[in-house]
Amino acid sequence: MPSLPPEGDPAPDDGALPSSALEGLGSRPFGVYVHVPFCSTRCGYCDFNTYTAEELGSGASRSTYADQAVAEVRLARRVLGDVDLPVSTVFVGGGTPTLLPPGDLGRILAAVRDEFGLVDGAEVTTEANPDSVTPPSLAALREDGFTRMSFGLQSTAPHVLAVLDRTHTPGRAVAAVDEARAAGFEHVNVDLIYATPGETESDFAASLDAAVASGADHVSAYSLIVEDGTRLAARVRRGEIPDLDDDVAADRYVQADEALTAAGFAWYEVSNWARPGGECRHNLGYWRGDDWWGIGPGAHSHVGGVRWWNVRHPAAYARRIAAGLSPAQAREVLDPDDVRVEHVLLRVRLSEGLPLDLLDRAGRAVAGRAASEGLADSAALGEGRLVLTRQGRLLADALVRDLLG
Repeated sequence: MPSLPPEGDPAPDDGALPSSALEGLGSRPFGVYVHVPFCSTRCGYCDFNTYTAEELGSGASRSTYADQAVAEVRLARRVLGDVDLPVSTVFVGGGTPTLLPPGDLGRILAAVRDEFGLVDGAEVTTEANPDSVTPPSLAALREDGFTRMSFGLQSTAPHVLAVLDRTHTPGRAVAAVDEARAAGFEHVNVDLIYATPGETESDFAASLDAAVASGADHVSAYSLIVEDGTRLAARVRRGEIPDLDDDVAADRYVQADEALTAAGFAWYEVSNWARPGGECRHNLGYWRGDDWWGIGPGAHSHVGGVRWWNVRHPAAYARRIAAGLSPAQAREVLDPDDVRVEHVLLRVRLSEGLPLDLLDRAGRAVAGRAASEGLADSAALGEGRLVLTRQGRLLADALVRDLLG
């Protein structure tokens, strides 16, 4: 079962936000996330809020989803008022967004453009499985205004893809990157998963080589996590495959950082590397605490220190949209210390670093010790920023706990 959000407080049916959330609206970058909750099959490791056709049930349909998403875009405009609020970034994630026809994704983007406008040079991304796109569909997406593609490569080793229940063939992801480039996409990301049981060092080296050779200008690499309630967790529990090894995961991370750095990529977030100019601006908005509105079932939003999340099931989402109601299930209003804690949790992960003025005296002392132990860059600390070294990135979670006391 997918992981659940916190309980939160009731959200109003009209989606209205506290006046405090609207103060300063437009002075911060504003992004839009669109969640497309459909998949053709469920990967064994996945606990995302997604649904195959068999899991979807009645009351929801891929064919009507674009209309519902457009309706929520219009709701967002009403809630946020008439303040000038051009969108800096749009990110369509899932699920597998490209299971929808390109025209449906284009209509959702057109609604964002019509209601809010897009800044010059706005970044517009959609995720895709390599086997869910074709040269004509990629050309249509580019024509409709998408500027960036993100493909789930995960691995080039067939036995690793089998453990992950991925359906594409090892070479398909690289071919999809080529097709995206040919369609005019300047920016392309590939996702890798490492430390899958049975994956060898040479398996991961081959995956890294393929990612670099593909021509992608951005690589995300994540350690596999066995989430409760997934098919992978059941297989581990039954002893069909071994559990994950933290030491192996650390070795794979070092391997990724070394290989990608040597190939001209630079880390800018703990799990993300890019060639110059290839950074994902939408995700940077999350890590920096900017404003964004999340469209779709289970999508999360954040505006002016208020966070809310939508009802999770597509049928429940469709019912609320049809009734003219906000799909928000619940929300929470962050107090100043909540905001500070979130900034520490997220900004310490960035290569631009965590401003030391976000830490209390004890936290600044921890930052000093981190630099003396080689976990943080001493020069950056002297400039008032905590920037993690590679060893610090490996220990980031433990270091954040110490920073917050």
